[in-house]
Amino acid sequence: MADPARAARLADRIKVVVAQALERRIKDPRLGFVTLTDARVTNDLQHATVYYTVYGDDTEAAESRKALESAKGILRSEVGRNITARLTPTLEFVPDEIPVNASHLEDLLRTAKERDAEVATLAAEQQYAGESDPYRRKDDTDDTANSGNE
Repeated sequence: MADPARAARLADRIKVVVAQALERRIKDPRLGFVTLTDARVTNDLQHATVYYTVYGDDTEAAESRKALESAKGILRSEVGRNITARLTPTLEFVPDEIPVNASHLEDLLRTAKERDAEVATLAAEQQYAGESDPYRRKDDTDDTANSGNE
């Protein structure tokens, strides 16, 4: 077992090597605007998961996924040449869901902000059902408020 710090350093190096190989060596026309967002390596340094996003619609994302899967062998050999590990880790490409989740959260926050504004406008238009201050004070002229306490 390698320590987690070494696994994190190796993951960062794999991310850089794969990004450079995608830019220089892979000439697949199906490969669109792919951005590598993260890489993670297991503690035994044998499996690497590379997270990516694709700029475009779902069909472009599907085509980019196929291109990455077909180039997996070339990318793994590039990783093997450029890292200092006894074994070259296997590569797995996973679409990153963080941008999708972030946009969903932004939509929810926007909806909540709109509802808060609606509630604030409704509250500004409302009036009290009774007096505006229903609690009595000592300086009130009513004798029942002061009886029994003095």
